[in-house]
Amino acid sequence: MTEDELQKLLEKTLPAADIHGLFVEECQDQDIRLRFSLSPGETWTMPALLSLVDTALRAAAGLEAQLTHLNVTVLKPAQDADVLALSRVIRRDGGSIHAEAWLFSHAVIDPMLHATATLRGLFPR
Repeated sequence: MTEDELQKLLEKTLPAADIHGLFVEECQDQDIRLRFSLSPGETWTMPALLSLVDTALRAAAGLEAQLTHLNVTVLKPAQDADVLALSRVIRRDGGSIHAEAWLFSHAVIDPMLHATATLRGLFPR
């Protein structure tokens, strides 16, 4: 899938509240890089950051996938800047998909959040 195709699919699939100025920067195989932006006057809240994690994980695993287990480690507070999300599939095992996502404030240098997850895929075994 190309960056443009994933961008259109995410915009079509996600609720408006979860878009956060979404821009697909890179889409290679199962590695995804997304950028999210705040609207003027907004700050990042934990529910918003968890929404970004969900979006990033599903972008890598497949938008039809559903979270079954999620482990989140907050490494530091979010800044009021763009958030970059790097996500990838670690392993596919039957109907289960194991994936991870990293969130960074503004630049991919120092992570602010790491998440690992198991998702249930809706694809044939």
